Amino acid sequence: MHHLGSLTIFFCWIALISGIWLLIFFRTSVAGAFDSIEYLTQKQWYIGGIMRSLHRYSSDALILTIALHIGREFSRDTYRVTRWFTWVAGLPLVWMIFILGITGYWLVWDQLAQYIALTSSELLDAIPIFTSKMAANFLSDAAISDRFFTLMAFLHLIGLPIFLVFGIWLHVFRLSRPSINPPTTLMAGTLLAMLALSLLFPAVSQDRADLAVAPQSLQIDWFYLHVYPLVQRWSPEWVWLLLVAISALIVFLPWLPPGKKAAVAKVDLDNCNGCQRCAEDCPYSAIQVVPRSDGKRYEHEVTVDPDLCTSCGICVGACPTATPFRKHSDLIPGIDLPENSAEHLRDMVDTATTERPLVLSFACSGSSEIAWLTKHKKSCVEVACVGQIPPAFFDYVLSRDLSDRVLLTGCGGSCRHRFGLEWTSQRITRQRDPNLRLRVGAHRIAMAWEQPWSEQGSLQKLHSNLERDARENTECD
Repeated sequence: MHHLGSLTIFFCWIALISGIWLLIFFRTSVAGAFDSIEYLTQKQWYIGGIMRSLHRYSSDALILTIALHIGREFSRDTYRVTRWFTWVAGLPLVWMIFILGITGYWLVWDQLAQYIALTSSELLDAIPIFTSKMAANFLSDAAISDRFFTLMAFLHLIGLPIFLVFGIWLHVFRLSRPSINPPTTLMAGTLLAMLALSLLFPAVSQDRADLAVAPQSLQIDWFYLHVYPLVQRWSPEWVWLLLVAISALIVFLPWLPPGKKAAVAKVDLDNCNGCQRCAEDCPYSAIQVVPRSDGKRYEHEVTVDPDLCTSCGICVGACPTATPFRKHSDLIPGIDLPENSAEHLRDMVDTATTERPLVLSFACSGSSEIAWLTKHKKSCVEVACVGQIPPAFFDYVLSRDLSDRVLLTGCGGSCRHRFGLEWTSQRITRQRDPNLRLRVGAHRIAMAWEQPWSEQGSLQKLHSNLERDARENTECD
């Protein structure tokens, strides 16, 4: 579920590569279109048939992953406020992919393609911008020219894919380090599954198209053609109204109701040395490095783009000046969150450890984990994202003996702010600056998202194990 977006792109690659193979043998003519596809399916089944099936099933699979991706982002409320652009930019992608799939079915030129051509022409004729009726082109076989298939092949394999690539870039360009490829194991697993599906249930054509005879029975691909039966049951105008209404709802969802925007990260130049770590770690490219403006000896400073900042606080976790050990002056790091500052975080830690707990937990705001910790009255500090916590805070808790163990939980193992869990893991394992000091035993810090949940069983069991270890450690001392 975490890789739905990159899986969709991977399925596009499968469809593109298999489509190139099909294009090599495809004949762009009325008589040759059906025969060339049949040759690939029947005579060249060992590769051409598999490529056709891969083309079909990868196209269907990406519709499924798109639907799941939209549902997941909606359920996690990651489509509003500063993220509205990425959400809205995804809608043209959905339309292009549907058009790509529909034009692909036209090229087969079987009875299903005949049905799609007639129904699509009815839909297009309902748009008042066309001067002549497109349906007239499908009254007889003689009315169709070979140029029609040349045009469709160009649109399906060259024209629309170019716009699709641009649309994908537009969809993710506001993200830092967008994940374009899923993990290798996930790519291999899905590809093997599709190969098995292609061998067991190969994609085949229906009977040859004959415009003199209306198709009586069809097998419809419900991934792409779910609205087509409505054209006969309702009317093309009502179908367009439905599609436009759904598209408009998706576009305006980020403002129904509008999300509340938290105060964005604020830079304090008196404490900023221009190290650029916050800019490197920002998941949304909201922090830019610019020349120094206050005359200090440092070469750079950073600025925050309020239109891109999501107030996740990951930049604060990256700031080396956000250290809770500072007691003789106010805790004001080089970059901070006005509504959830590092000083406020230290105050919450001090409050949560007034009666020294065996385990102090840090949990992401709104997560199911923090709900469980609060319900069972466990010592817990709530943060916007665990990536907001500088490693110095774990040093502060453990070196000052405020708690024996630290437990980090976040978003059920899938970060709402993309890199919070990953950056935190790398900081604690000393692979990323700022990292955990050597004097702090990393074994005393548990990251729930890195635990083998099948063995640990639950957050409750993990927390109990940490408390048991802490008691045993105290007895040994």
